Amino acid sequence: MGSYFNLFLFALLLLVLGVALVILNILLGPRRPYSEKLIPYECGLDPSGDARIPFRVRFYLIAVIFLVFDVEIIFLYPWAVIFEDLSWFGFIEIGIFVIMLLIAYIYAWSEGALQWE
Repeated sequence: MGSYFNLFLFALLLLVLGVALVILNILLGPRRPYSEKLIPYECGLDPSGDARIPFRVRFYLIAVIFLVFDVEIIFLYPWAVIFEDLSWFGFIEIGIFVIMLLIAYIYAWSEGALQWE
């Protein structure tokens, strides 16, 4: 437990520092609100219409595919670093992992999720 004391102390210090900076910003920061500052910012353009427009399902599908392949990279990098230590067990495990991702990729491709319109 003693080895975690420094970690908890550091986390507490960060929490106190974060709260202190927010409070200092509220107390000392300039307050000059006016109508142009209070409108939502949309890439330098004046906002028009309702912000609650429905997104197509395709948008979410592309986001999920991106996350799948992003997670693949997250798991492949540490595996590559300790590849020699894992021997055949690690090779078979990563092979199963890559085959599962390949099946997901083929499914997404067959459903037309990778075709840009």
